[in-house]
Amino acid sequence: MSLRSALGAAAGTALLLLAAPAPSATAAPAPVDPSETVTIDQTGRIAADGTVTLSGSYRCVGGTGPVFVSSSVSQGSSSVRHGIGGTRAVCDGMEHRWENTGKPSPITLTPGTAHVEATVMELQFQGILPLPRFHAAQRQDVTLTEG
Repeated sequence: MSLRSALGAAAGTALLLLAAPAPSATAAPAPVDPSETVTIDQTGRIAADGTVTLSGSYRCVGGTGPVFVSSSVSQGSSSVRHGIGGTRAVCDGMEHRWENTGKPSPITLTPGTAHVEATVMELQFQGILPLPRFHAAQRQDVTLTEG
């Protein structure tokens, strides 16, 4: 497993363990700092082999540990969320693009409406334990198109 995959998996696991369920698919938690944001593009891609690509932009400040933009997707009334990659983030106060690609297993996603969550999360070490610090989060519906 590559370092990027391992860090992405760690970030995704921390997110899943610590994130509270949202009251609705379109509600988003408030960012810690209003200048920190993450957006999700209205359209994502799903390839014939089930590989999903999601993208958007982010802005964060003050990252001292490794920071990632993680994303997950679900479809229909399913409460099962599929992690779709993790991108290393730069917290310099500037707006940056992110793009995550992943292949849920088993393949259960199809073209159409999907529920996506994107989170900018930093791993801050307290002794030997990496603890998450959330910079921004967004939830919204997108359209997955073939491609």
